[in-house]
Amino acid sequence: MNKRKILVTSALPYANGSIHLGHLVEYIQTDIWVRFQKMRGHEIYYVCADDTHGTPIMLRAEQEGITPEALIARVHDEHYGDFTGFHIHFDNYYSTHSDETRHYAEDIYQKLKAGGLITARGIEQLYDPQRNMFLPDRFVKGECPKCGAKDQYGDSCEACGAAYTPTELKNPYSAVSGATPVKKSSEHYFFSLSDERCVDFLRRWTRAGHLQPEAANKMHEWLGDAGENKMSDWDISRDAPYFGFEIPGAPGKYFYVWLDAPIGYMGSFKHLCARENIDFDAYWRKDAETELYHFIGKDILYFHALFWPAMLNYSGYRTPTQIFAHGFLTVNGEKMSKSRGTFITAHSYLKQGLNPEWLRYYYAAKLNGSMEDIDLNLDDFVARVNSDLVGKFINIASRCAGFITKRFDGRLVDGEDYRTLQQTVDERFANWRPDAIEKAFEARDFSLAVRQIMRFADEANEMIHAMAPWEIAKIPGREADLQRICSLGIQLFYLLARYLKPILPETIRQVEDFLNCSKLTWPCLAANEPVSQLLLPAGHAIHAYQHLLTRIDGKQIDALVAANKQSLSADSGTTKTGAKAATEATGGDKPKTAAPIAETITIDDFSKIDLRVAKIVNAEHVEGAEKLLKLTLDIGSEQRTVFAGIKSAYDPEQLKGRMTVMVANLAPRQMKFGLSEGMVLAAGSGGGELFILSPDTGAQPGMRVK
Repeated sequence: MNKRKILVTSALPYANGSIHLGHLVEYIQTDIWVRFQKMRGHEIYYVCADDTHGTPIMLRAEQEGITPEALIARVHDEHYGDFTGFHIHFDNYYSTHSDETRHYAEDIYQKLKAGGLITARGIEQLYDPQRNMFLPDRFVKGECPKCGAKDQYGDSCEACGAAYTPTELKNPYSAVSGATPVKKSSEHYFFSLSDERCVDFLRRWTRAGHLQPEAANKMHEWLGDAGENKMSDWDISRDAPYFGFEIPGAPGKYFYVWLDAPIGYMGSFKHLCARENIDFDAYWRKDAETELYHFIGKDILYFHALFWPAMLNYSGYRTPTQIFAHGFLTVNGEKMSKSRGTFITAHSYLKQGLNPEWLRYYYAAKLNGSMEDIDLNLDDFVARVNSDLVGKFINIASRCAGFITKRFDGRLVDGEDYRTLQQTVDERFANWRPDAIEKAFEARDFSLAVRQIMRFADEANEMIHAMAPWEIAKIPGREADLQRICSLGIQLFYLLARYLKPILPETIRQVEDFLNCSKLTWPCLAANEPVSQLLLPAGHAIHAYQHLLTRIDGKQIDALVAANKQSLSADSGTTKTGAKAATEATGGDKPKTAAPIAETITIDDFSKIDLRVAKIVNAEHVEGAEKLLKLTLDIGSEQRTVFAGIKSAYDPEQLKGRMTVMVANLAPRQMKFGLSEGMVLAAGSGGGELFILSPDTGAQPGMRVK
C-alpha cells in the first residue's frame, strides 16, 4: 500500500457562539475519516481554527465590555473543550487572528493585485445612521429581492438560495439598532471573479472531480454555460470600525472575514509545521503531490468551490484535491429550536452526562457522503444505540469474556483448538473481509460501513446464541467446548472493534485494554489471505471484562431537552460552519419561509395514493432532456421506468442502489422520451435544491408507505 500524505480541514467555527449538535455533524464526520486514514498508516494532518474576524465579534466584545482579543481567546478555549469532549482530535486547533494567517492573507492579496485581479471602485453601502457604521451583509435584514421571503440576511436567502447584495434587499433594516439604513458611498476593493480567466478556470475546475456531482451541478448554475458569464466581482474589503486585518496600503480598510477565513487553513497548518518541522510547501505549492481535503457544510459551498480555488490558483498555490460538502441537521424532523429544547449545545450534551460516542455512532449511521440533510430523531437515537452498540456489539464480549477469565485464567484457545477456531472463521465468517467496509469509509459512506459491521455483529450473536455457552457451562466435561466457543466470540469481537475504532475511539481504547492487545490498526488482507489471519494469536490472554458502554435511558434525553428549554435566553451567537441552525441562532426562531400548506384532505383522499419503497437499480441521462433522468425502479413485484426531473441535483451514478419512495399508482404518462410509470418523491425548491426522499434503514422494495 502506498503511503499517502494528506491534509484535512473542517470549516472554521465562528468565535461568537457555542458549538451545537448541528456543528458536530461536520467535525465528527471529519474526525472519523481522519482516524480511519491514520489507522491505515497514512501520514495525515487534521487542522482547524476559530474564525475570529468581523463585525459580530467587534460588537459582542463591545457589549461585554472586553476586547475582541479577550473574547476570541475565551471562546477558543470553550470550542476546543467541546471538541475534545466528543473525541475530535485536531493535530492543530488555532485562530485566524494570527501572524501566520495575516502573512498568507497579505501574500495572496498582493499576488492577485499584481496579476490584475484586484480592482478598487466606489460603491453604495447601507449605513446605520444611529451607530455611525457601515452594515456588513449579515447585519442587514429584509425581504429577499428574488422570492420575497421576509427576514433574510443581506448576502443570501435561506428560503430560495439566491445570492445578492445588501442594497438589493427590500424594506431593509439594521440588525444592530433596528434603524432604517441609508445608502452611503465608500471605496472598496474587489477580487475580479468575473474576469474570463477566473470564469474559464472555475468551469474546468468544478467539473474535474473536485466536487460531489450535486455540488458541481450547483456551481454550474452559478457559473453558467460557456459563452455566458454569471459571475460578479467579489467585494473583499470592509470599512472601519472592523475587527480584522488591515489591507496593506489602504488605511481604514480591512479584509472581509470571508477572505481570511479559508486562509486560516493555511495559517493553522503553518503553525503546526513550525512546531513539528513539517514541510509547508509540500502541501501548498502549486505542483504539490500531497492531498488536500476540505469538509464543509453545503451552505458555504459558494465560498469554498468558487472564491477559494480561484484565489489559490491565481496567487500561485495549489487548489483542494476535493471538497466534501454535507447537509444540515434537523432534530425530530424539524429545524433545531430553542422553544422545543432541540437547539442543543455540545456543552449541554456533555454536562448531562451523555456519552459522546453515542452521538458519534448515530451520526455515522446516518452519513452517506452526500449533501443530504440528516435527522437526529431522539427516539431512534435511543433505540439504535441501545440495539446496535450495546445489544449487538458489546453483547458479544459480555456473553463470552466472563467464562474465559473465570474458567480459563483469561486465556483463549491454542494448539489444535486454535486451528479449529481458525477453520471455523474461514468457513463461517469468510465474508468478514475489510474490503467493502474500507471502501465505504474512504467514500465517507459511513452509514454503509455501519450497516455492514452490524450485519457481522448479527452473525456473531446468532452463532453465540445457537451454541449457548451459558448452557454448556453447566455440563461437566464440556470445558474444552466452552473455551473454544467463547474464544471464537472474543476473536469476532476483536475484529468488529477494529472496524468500529474510527467511530468509537474511546470505547475501543478500553477494548484494547480489556483484550490486552496493541493499538488496533486497520485490518489488511491480501486477496488470497483468509480472514483468520486477522485474529489474535493462539493462547492470547485477556483481562477481566468491565462494562464498556451503558444503554441510553430515555430519561436522559428528556433531561437534555428540558435543560435546553431552560436556556432560551442564551445567546448562541452566529456561525459559518454549515449547520442549519447556525444562522438561525442570530435570527431567533422565526420560521423559514416555505410554500403554503395545501388544502385539507381526508384520510380517504390520502389512502388513494399508493406510496411504495423503491430501489433505484439504474439511473441514466436522457439524451435531449435538460432536466430529466431515466430511473429504473424495483418495487418488489416488478420494475418500473420513471422519468424524474432531478438532473440538476443528482449524478446518475450516485443514485444507483439507493432506496427512495415512489407513487406507484399514478397513471402512466407517455413522454417524448418514453413511458413514465410513476413518480419519485423529492423535496426542495428546484434546480440544485432537490432532495429525493429515502426510507430508513431496513425498508425493502415494495413496502407500502402508510
